[in-house]
Parts: sequence; structure tokens; C-alpha cells
Amino acid sequence: MDNISIVEQLSKKVDDIVARVRALEEENGQLRNELVAVKAQNEAKDAQIAKLNEELMMKDLEIEEVIGKIEAILGK
Repeated sequence: MDNISIVEQLSKKVDDIVARVRALEEENGQLRNELVAVKAQNEAKDAQIAKLNEELMMKDLEIEEVIGKIEAILGK
């Protein structure tokens, strides 16, 4: 009877472990999907930052041109 009890206990523990592994695999899959989504968002933000930096450089050039024109007018 003790052997059956031990076998039943081991079987229960194995079932518990299998259930836990499946739950962890599911959670891992969800986390992987979340990571992919966050990486995509990060890439989109990086592209947006690059575009804004380029626009900022263009505005800086425009400001320099305006300052140059003002200095030319004041220098006359």
C-alpha cells in the first residue's frame, strides 16, 4: 500500500510540474510577444527621433541664414 501511495504522490508531483512547465511556457510566449511589440514601438520612436533631429538641423540652418541676412543688413 505504501508503494502505491508513493507512486501516487510522485505521479501527482509530476503532474504538478508538467502543469507548471506549461504555464511557464505560455507566460514565456506572452512575454516574447510583448517584447516584439515593445521592440517595434522602440524602432518607431527611434525613427521619429531621427526625423525630429533632422528637422531641428534644418531649422538651425534656416536660423543661421536669417541671422546672416540680418547681419548683412545691419552691416550696411
